[in-house]
Amino acid sequence: MEKNLRQQKTNIIKIALFGPESTGKTTLAKQLAEYYETEWVPEFARDYLQKKWEENQHVCNADDMMPIAYGQVALENEKLSSAKKYLFCDTNLMVTKVFSEVYYGFCDPLLNEAALEHDYDLFFLTNIDVPWEKDDIRDKAEGRETVFSVFKQTLINTKKPFITLSGNKESRLAKATAIIDALSVLKEKGLSSEDFVEIYNHGISSDDILKQLKFFKKGIAKSNLISPATINNGILSLTESDFEKKAAFFDSQKEELKIKKFVPASGAATRMYKFLAAFLNDFDIKKETINAYINRNNDKELAIFIIGMEKFPFFDEVDKKLREIYPDFESLERDFKNYYFIKLLLSPEYFNSANKPKAVLPFHQYVDHIANPIEEHLNECVHYATSKNVSNLHFTVSEIHQNLFEKAVDEVREKIEKPSGVQINIGYSYQNKSTDSINVDAKNKIVRSSNGNLIFRPGGHGALIENLNNLDADIIFIKNIDNVIQNHIDKITLYKKALGGVLIEVQQKIFAYLKIIEKEELTENIISEIVGFLKQKLNIEMSKDFNKFTFENKIIKLKEVLDRPIRVCGMVRNEGEPGGGPFWIMNRKGEISLQIVETSQVDLSNKKQLEILEEATHFNPVDLVCGIKNYKGQKFDLKEFVDHKSGFIVEKSVEGKPVRSYELPGLWNGSMANWLTVFVAVPLITFNPVKTVNDLLKPAHQPQ
Repeated sequence: MEKNLRQQKTNIIKIALFGPESTGKTTLAKQLAEYYETEWVPEFARDYLQKKWEENQHVCNADDMMPIAYGQVALENEKLSSAKKYLFCDTNLMVTKVFSEVYYGFCDPLLNEAALEHDYDLFFLTNIDVPWEKDDIRDKAEGRETVFSVFKQTLINTKKPFITLSGNKESRLAKATAIIDALSVLKEKGLSSEDFVEIYNHGISSDDILKQLKFFKKGIAKSNLISPATINNGILSLTESDFEKKAAFFDSQKEELKIKKFVPASGAATRMYKFLAAFLNDFDIKKETINAYINRNNDKELAIFIIGMEKFPFFDEVDKKLREIYPDFESLERDFKNYYFIKLLLSPEYFNSANKPKAVLPFHQYVDHIANPIEEHLNECVHYATSKNVSNLHFTVSEIHQNLFEKAVDEVREKIEKPSGVQINIGYSYQNKSTDSINVDAKNKIVRSSNGNLIFRPGGHGALIENLNNLDADIIFIKNIDNVIQNHIDKITLYKKALGGVLIEVQQKIFAYLKIIEKEELTENIISEIVGFLKQKLNIEMSKDFNKFTFENKIIKLKEVLDRPIRVCGMVRNEGEPGGGPFWIMNRKGEISLQIVETSQVDLSNKKQLEILEEATHFNPVDLVCGIKNYKGQKFDLKEFVDHKSGFIVEKSVEGKPVRSYELPGLWNGSMANWLTVFVAVPLITFNPVKTVNDLLKPAHQPQ
């Protein structure tokens, strides 16, 4: 035998089966070779040691390690010559290295060096969850956990790309083939095995990565605006009396329904304090006055903050802490007082406001206490999202912040439940990491961190369609965490209930039509009635050739149009706030529908599209009521109604360098693009977001 430990170079994808004795390596190697119609490399040591045992009953010893290594490499190189696309290695020199170290306390330097240098596209670490099978040359079943941990740590220490396989032989094969197919596709796109394992461990599918790469390369088509939705042209206008009637109807129906409130609240308040953080980074109190800084940067936000400082709900607490830290605080110059106030507000050692979720920050000053958004949402919840004295509230949160939410809820739950007589059930969920995006630079090259790893960025609030999809409720109210108001809970309740009433009315009519279709009781007259209903109530006009359809095809089309989740969206007058608005748009099939469109979805270089955008009269305040069950009471799969081609390419920065990232279709934009939609004009009082800390100085957030 030639004493050669060199691997032959190849473009064949080589998969190494790696793990302790009796963990299914040979079985899987054979299965994979058969599945892909290629070669597999047997374990040289098995025949070598079996022969040794049969000749003189001798077992393996340290002197056998190098002959086994030479034999294994020769066998692998031999099989490589006849392999097709893939080669599956039942074992490899890394296995020999581990056994040598575990059983004999050392590894021959030649073996160690070769084991580290040998290259495989992927290691499958075979778990010990399969039964131990005894034979002449295997050691013993005891201590499998310890040996397995050594194998795993070896892969980690040597930075080899690996994925652990568990389960029976059928499930392992299914999992392994799916992984190999995905690996092959991504490697063809220029990603490395290490990239693939990072993506796999992050939970992102290879199909999603391919879509992202395609979007980065080709871009994403902008929305085709036809016209803005306006009052009586896509937006329903109600009188105060109408709102009261709709709210009363909601109250008459709600006891038969399971109602839930859904509050996206995942992010930290970083943007809320962005201008203050910029001030602290750029300002030197020893060299400049604050007024000079404001003039130099034209920083109106900082000027407003300082002028209104004493009106913020957190002023007294920060001021008190300042006087504890600086005993001579009162004698300090005004600039020093303001500078230390801002510094303490953002300091990680003290208030750390910019790094906390908005949900737990002080928003409203009442006579006897200060309320945060969590308290305001709980209070709203018992007023309009209650059925049978039970209120269900669901927050989407960052995992690291959940304890802050739970603590804040515990502090206020009883004082809201007791007087209202309502039990509040709280649920939490996280944005799924599998919806994250990779990043590319201006030349569409994948961006990595300074240590060479991929950088993942959350896929935007559109990812929350999965969280919404996991909820069980008949009616779901959606409202952003920062859109709360001080006082006027009666007005907020009226308009939210009214939107719920509109939803239930529309839903009941749709369900009645679908039941008629199911019972095969549809007539041409009822078809005409449904077509009229779709146009008048849902702004859906059937195509011109609909009347040419056969009776059976009309039924199929109407069922397809009607059997969808429903959303009723409040719309406020546009007063210059950034964000999305209601528009009539045309999709790629030439179909016109009502959609909520963000500015980033519009081609601003197109003069006509820009004019339509600027003609918008209303704004989306994220004030939604949703019906997510069908006429049989079954939940829709909301992911089936997403327009996957309506995501965003956003410009971000990583380690100071510009990058491009993909964001999923927005939760109330593309993620709900194929829902049935009703837009309703609601008063501006329903929209009071806190985008910057200075918004807390607006009348809606100040004591009255």
